[in-house]
Amino acid sequence: MSETFVAAVVQAAPVPFDRERTLDKLRQLAADAARRGAKLALFPEAFVSAYPKGLDFGARVGMRTREGREDFRRYFDSAVDVPGPGVDFMARVARENRLHLVVGVIEREIGTLYCTVLFFAPDGSYLGKHRKLMPTAMERLVWGFGDGSTLPVFDTPLGRLGAVICWENYMPLLRTAMYAKNIQLWCAPTADGRKTWIPTMQHVALEGRCFVLSCNQFTRRRDFPADYRAIQGDDPDTVISEGGSCIVSPLGEILAGPDYDGECILTAKIDPGEIARGKYDFDVVGHYARPDVFRLTVNERPQPAVVTEKA
Repeated sequence: MSETFVAAVVQAAPVPFDRERTLDKLRQLAADAARRGAKLALFPEAFVSAYPKGLDFGARVGMRTREGREDFRRYFDSAVDVPGPGVDFMARVARENRLHLVVGVIEREIGTLYCTVLFFAPDGSYLGKHRKLMPTAMERLVWGFGDGSTLPVFDTPLGRLGAVICWENYMPLLRTAMYAKNIQLWCAPTADGRKTWIPTMQHVALEGRCFVLSCNQFTRRRDFPADYRAIQGDDPDTVISEGGSCIVSPLGEILAGPDYDGECILTAKIDPGEIARGKYDFDVVGHYARPDVFRLTVNERPQPAVVTEKA
């Protein structure tokens, strides 16, 4: 078990639909988090380079508009290839700042976008990714579905590190799968800024007896392009994403946040010993489990659309 360290959640706005400028901002923010002593920094869901809240991409049942297709084209062009130059850039940021870096990105592969979290070590190595298994509601229009092959928990010097994205946190079987991997640093990049999100994060921390880091963007209408056809309107001061980032202890205590006021970096001291103290009386996949009654099967095989078999 590692010594006490500082973790940070970076509540900020990207430069929507501009990958390179967003990556430059990420670099500045990561350096700021490192100056505050952080050894782990989490960025929000879809930080590189947009969570398109309020867009409908021109979709109606049985209909798509030309303007909506152009919205998707712009979104697609600003996404990240994995592997690719954007991943290499973030790896350098992690190395420059000696940070464990966890970043929500929009990943593209062939013609599909995925809501993905990327993980980097302080030496700049790329550890891997988690693709969101279940996009929520209208997200399914523009994002594909992940599969069980990207449910990693990484053994790092700070503890066992993984991520569950936004409303995946409401999937009890997914949570159970992650608890069985002995996750200790639960990253929850999200787009949910409602006050009801905070008790969810406390519940996950209590249920898993792990530290939970939740991070949302804080954006206003002025952060988006002038032709952003969102339902919220065009008042530049209108809040699009509300923030509400926080850090929670294994016994459900809020250590930092939530913040709903603007862009910020929240930090908290993480004492890994709190995990064992919490599991003293509750381990949901250990001494508090009943495998004779309940058992979960997890399929972690990749599910490609095309499998090529050669003679």
